[in-house]
Amino acid sequence: MSVIDVKDLRKSYNGLAAVDGIDLTISQGEIFALLGPNGAGKTTTVEILEGFRSRDSGNVTVLGFDPQATGIDARRFRDRIGIVLQSTSDAGDLTVAETVHHFQSYYSNPRMAEEVIAAVGLTEKSNSLIRVLSGGQRRRLDVALGIVGNPELLFLDEPTTGFDPEARRAFWELVKDLRNTGTTILLTTHYLDEAEALADRVGVINRGKIVEIAAPSELGGRDTSMAYVRWVVDGVSYEERTNSPTAVIRRISADIKGEIPQLIVSRPSLEEIYLEMIGHAESTEILTKEVSGA
Repeated sequence: MSVIDVKDLRKSYNGLAAVDGIDLTISQGEIFALLGPNGAGKTTTVEILEGFRSRDSGNVTVLGFDPQATGIDARRFRDRIGIVLQSTSDAGDLTVAETVHHFQSYYSNPRMAEEVIAAVGLTEKSNSLIRVLSGGQRRRLDVALGIVGNPELLFLDEPTTGFDPEARRAFWELVKDLRNTGTTILLTTHYLDEAEALADRVGVINRGKIVEIAAPSELGGRDTSMAYVRWVVDGVSYEERTNSPTAVIRRISADIKGEIPQLIVSRPSLEEIYLEMIGHAESTEILTKEVSGA
């Protein structure tokens, strides 16, 4: 069952197409990562889906609602989604527990505040003021505020920016736990390893268009692309690109009559595929400059 359905979505600023005919479907219980350079239309697309920005044309339904709905439909829609923005500025003189309890009151069917605090790993900081939290703890509080309403759909915007490696991986486990409880998650990130670790599917957007949507392991033909075989003999490094890495390894092993030193077999990384897709386009940089905040 789809949670998000988008058909021919378009949005322009001063004659420039920030979003240029996007089609997108996201299924219930899926983690979907939307990737793209600054100015590619990623933020505009997500803000339209969240209901924070109007579209010029196209059909959009999120949880069965038009995000541009007003009145009672708008309240019902917001009651079913959670949003974790890239940066927030909540009152630093409130405690973690006070803040979560306050946000809990906004929703008709919230989760228990204590349960949410425990789920994000902040039980020991429950009575601490927000302003004394570390960056990673503050980000966990952001997630707590995003999920306290028991959302069916959670938007995560660059959730681990500024995290150290340990904190990032702990956060990834939290996101996976949310998915396992049935929450659908739309993630935007500039970290390609994060998309690969979390997403069931990724969509690459560039110059306002979706370039491709696929599982991270299959994007851009990763699963069928030629492999790189690298090894070292007598201090000399060798590399061979092939569709039959097993045959290459057998040949090398027979030639050197033993174990192959420093053997590495790899296919293009998600980052390499992504960079090839977006093509380092100059037009993307122009769009970033001319469409501020898009």
